[in-house]
Amino acid sequence: MPSITSLGARIIFNSRGSKTIEVDVTVDRKFSGRACAPSGASVGKLEAQSFPDNRPEKALAAFNANRRKFLGLDASDPKAVYDVLRRIDKTDNYSKIGGSVAYALSIAAVDAAARAKGAPLFRLLNPKKPYHFPFPLGNIIGGGAHAGPGTPDIQEILACPVGAKNIVQALEMNFNLHKETRKVIESIDSRFTYGRGDEGAWAPNVTNDKALEIAQKAVENCGYRLGKDMALGIDFASSSFWDEQNNVYNYARQGIKRDTGEQIEFANRLIADYKLVYAEDPVHEGDFESMAVLTKKNRGMLVTGDDMLVTNAGMVKKAVGYGACSGAILKVNQAGSLYDALEFAKECKKNNIGIITSHRSGESVDSHIAHIAVATGSKMIKTGVLGGERIAKLNELVRMSEYDLIAGMAELTPAI
Repeated sequence: MPSITSLGARIIFNSRGSKTIEVDVTVDRKFSGRACAPSGASVGKLEAQSFPDNRPEKALAAFNANRRKFLGLDASDPKAVYDVLRRIDKTDNYSKIGGSVAYALSIAAVDAAARAKGAPLFRLLNPKKPYHFPFPLGNIIGGGAHAGPGTPDIQEILACPVGAKNIVQALEMNFNLHKETRKVIESIDSRFTYGRGDEGAWAPNVTNDKALEIAQKAVENCGYRLGKDMALGIDFASSSFWDEQNNVYNYARQGIKRDTGEQIEFANRLIADYKLVYAEDPVHEGDFESMAVLTKKNRGMLVTGDDMLVTNAGMVKKAVGYGACSGAILKVNQAGSLYDALEFAKECKKNNIGIITSHRSGESVDSHIAHIAVATGSKMIKTGVLGGERIAKLNELVRMSEYDLIAGMAELTPAI
């Protein structure tokens, strides 16, 4: 087995210039792996806490105080790393050692193990074939927590090249649509400054409805058939504008408030009007009943939980009890360790819930999630479109196309 022989960590900076933790793991005194923990702007209440007391320095100190406990572990076994993490930190959300340490350490370990074995990471994580490429889900128009005032309340309008035959064609289609979206925005706003949000999406000063019209127009201008060649998706991030005190969704930037029934009606209208293949967090994270209504109504697409599920296997079981969610976001750092995330993926597959492996808005140039997406049989990978930290994941998918082990694109129709 590839045995952990040394570990190290440091504080570095993510794509937003915020501090985060990076970990190095060496196995057999020869092979090294490295991983950097990402962070999100739109954060679920139940996800892992990145740093003890929100201080990266305390996470680093906790790592250094405990790192010798990981020596001698089998780096290829995420459960072995998880077990030691849990002996150190028994809190529900890794608030003692920090979810950033749990993430970076567990990913760096399997990265080192894959190098020691001379195997691609996806095969180490899942030795069973066949493998398929996920469809790249690219953010083309941004708002909400990812962009500034004046942009849409809706956090993301996304593109999914459902007609693509291979991963390179899929990426090229997303790039083309991203470029065309800018041109459409320019045609209605001569003062558009090419502003972009955290994940590389254009951030125009338009309403939610206008943003969707722009995306649809860009699809048509590219010569793509909406819903056939190129499909759209929406990340509502509804918890970010849910007013719990008044029980309304407050679309403050557009000056509209919707009660729960109106929010369901709004989401259903957008799904139908724009032939959406994907709707993420269309209601707030605690409303499993409304999520079930939307899931039942829209069986031909992925009604997806992010803040609602927080990459937690127990929350998947809860959603299944309600009949909520046909899709689930997998963000390793939401769960904490890689083992936590893989257990979440098993629970999703057991219940025929489509997995969407995702980046975070605060990212590094690491490309591990490309392998995690393939290893977990993800239907989609959500990585953004532009920006070095986004392109790093996409280019890794291109490199992975050289492996004959991966047989084409994933099947998108969810099995419900």
